[in-house]
Amino acid sequence: MEERWNGSVVLEAGRLRFRGRLGTTHAHAHAAVQLVIVRSGTVELADRYGGRLAVSAAVIPSRATHSLHAEEAQGTVLYYDSDSRFGRALRARFPTAPGDRVTDWVSAAGGAAWSPGAPAGGRTAAAPHPAVGRAVDRVRSRLHGPVSLEEVATALHLSPSRLGHLFAEELGLPFPAYVRWARIRRAIELVRAGATLTQAACGAGFYDSSHLTRVVHEMFGMAPSQLLRDVRWEPSPQRIRPSGPGRAGAP
Repeated sequence: MEERWNGSVVLEAGRLRFRGRLGTTHAHAHAAVQLVIVRSGTVELADRYGGRLAVSAAVIPSRATHSLHAEEAQGTVLYYDSDSRFGRALRARFPTAPGDRVTDWVSAAGGAAWSPGAPAGGRTAAAPHPAVGRAVDRVRSRLHGPVSLEEVATALHLSPSRLGHLFAEELGLPFPAYVRWARIRRAIELVRAGATLTQAACGAGFYDSSHLTRVVHEMFGMAPSQLLRDVRWEPSPQRIRPSGPGRAGAP
């Protein structure tokens, strides 16, 4: 029997955080950088190659195919935008390898004792190219309708190929994947404000609720109904940072 997710969700600038009982997902790959912190119980992560490990903490880069299998587990799962400060800091933990194996994800977590409120410290990540920041702002202001690489590039006086290269180099994912993630975040904001899935899909620029459902499956490994059925919106976020000597700067 698959474990159901049950807990609280915080959505804020740059990240989405779930805290509570961890459940199960099918194979998926999101456009965010994910941090998994297990407090109790058993959580196994599986990669696209058949590798599978029980983890206490893991950092999963964007576009890495994986699934999560939990048994009586409590923990925290955070999804960081690739252009956010901590998203870039976590991505910097994969300097050479593609980071698509479960052993990479465990190594990137570094064995740190991740805990709420611990002081920040350690390495930092370079700021993204200014054009990427301007492109991200333009994307977010147009999520109610079509968003194309060509239109955004023209507005920034860049060629589409140049802007596409910058997204891949600076954020570790292609432009369309970033747009899909931004649309999901907008849809979640609308649902939190009381919109139905159909209303949220329309407001976030999806074709319809079926389109939103497909993208949520693709990026979260479950249906929107599963994702939202047993969660509570938490208004006051607590920051999560790694404790332990010598660990990299964290969220």
